[in-house]
Amino acid sequence: MKRILVAGLGLLLAGGVMPVAAAAEPGKVGGIKWHGCQTGPGDEEGAELDRAGAQCGELTVPLDYRRPEGKKIQIAMSRLKATGDRIGTMVLNDGGPGGPGLGMPVRLRTAMQETGTRYDLIGMDPRFVGRSTPLDCKWPDGNGIWSAGATRASFERGARKQADLAKRCSDSQAALLPYVTTRNTVRDIDQIRAALGEEKISYLGYSYGTYLGSVYLQMFPGRLDRVVLDGPVDPDQYGPALLQTAGPANEAALRAWAGWAAARDRTYHLGRTTDQVMAKVQRIYRVSSERPLQVGRHPLDDSMVPLLLMSQLANDRDPARAGFAAMIQTLLKATTGPVQPGEQFGQFLDLLFGQEMAAGASAQIAIICGDRAADRDLNSYWRDIQRHRKSEPYFGALTRNLLACAFWPGEPVEKPTRVANAVPALLVAADGDPRTTYPQAKVLHQALTGSRLVTLRNARTHGVFGEYGNECVDRLVIDYLGSGQLPSTDRTCHA
Repeated sequence: MKRILVAGLGLLLAGGVMPVAAAAEPGKVGGIKWHGCQTGPGDEEGAELDRAGAQCGELTVPLDYRRPEGKKIQIAMSRLKATGDRIGTMVLNDGGPGGPGLGMPVRLRTAMQETGTRYDLIGMDPRFVGRSTPLDCKWPDGNGIWSAGATRASFERGARKQADLAKRCSDSQAALLPYVTTRNTVRDIDQIRAALGEEKISYLGYSYGTYLGSVYLQMFPGRLDRVVLDGPVDPDQYGPALLQTAGPANEAALRAWAGWAAARDRTYHLGRTTDQVMAKVQRIYRVSSERPLQVGRHPLDDSMVPLLLMSQLANDRDPARAGFAAMIQTLLKATTGPVQPGEQFGQFLDLLFGQEMAAGASAQIAIICGDRAADRDLNSYWRDIQRHRKSEPYFGALTRNLLACAFWPGEPVEKPTRVANAVPALLVAADGDPRTTYPQAKVLHQALTGSRLVTLRNARTHGVFGEYGNECVDRLVIDYLGSGQLPSTDRTCHA
């Protein structure tokens, strides 16, 4: 999942003709009233959008597409209009799931280079995220994902915590939860398309955004022009078990970082060999299972340390690896007593484990739980973790652990979307991606028979185009978005 680390009947269920948004009113375009983006002095994202010449707006859509005249919600979006030879409108999604997308147009216009000015770029906050009608389960902190830890007792403590999170959502957001689905978000995007008066739109999505895009391809195959899916998700794996197979890739990424740090022992003093560095990591994990590591105001136990480690492994470039090394140095000091983190690390801990992100975390888990039912047999999770303790010593108890979905109220209102079509699309994947692993990209490539796959070799990163700095990948994507012509064959680039 990017940056961590988701109804209708009859024709609506089949992705047929949807109700079109209301006709334009004075001061509106297709029912969207455009205005400035900054909401107040502290809104830096809004200020950046305003400086770039973007507009922001809201579109009213049905909460339940089976009842289009019933309760409504609002979808917030931004638009950065084309200034060059216009190709059309492109909707952007940054993944998460549950990641806000309002600020994406500014970043993607730069990433798309000469082609960026040829699109009206639309950044949207998906339903119940960010500025769109919010879903907030009033969780006590900003994280809904924990490791099972080292023992059955820690596993059961975590299960009780997840049950509490599910109950908080059930108690406070029961009226919204059935409609937190990818299919409904796809319908929202299509409402935006209709409101903008576009017969077709283009789409660029990262991580979960690739699943969102895949479902759009399946539900509305004739309404998409150019499609880029970066960090592809296997559509049959998306749901509560999305991270279940990610352990080995993260174990490999951790060991690769250890080799990098060993080669720089004069700088970081963590060991001169990969095994010596890994021994330091093992010490952190072992001590955290015996007592929490006190880092600033955060007590970090073995339910939290694996998530902290994994959060830093989606980027193998030198600056990111240096930051990881500094974090390990701090955690090592904490094995002997309380320490104060540096400003950047402290802010990251506040973000990951504090209250600020609680609403976003509950929305994220609601999206994950909304499309596919979870296994409710707690013992099956424990057995799976135990089977993989040796092969996945740091991350198996995290990626294979249960989520609040195991206690989620009710069942999904629709069946998961089966993705299988020949609509053209360009897929981008790093072969060492530790989030949505490379085998997932190959599965989606096989399901989308009209697609081409661009593989970045020897890279452990999640999110390539416009983020990793690989000229080969960037050029292939930009040329496709400019011409509309896919590469004649799958292509390989090298980090």
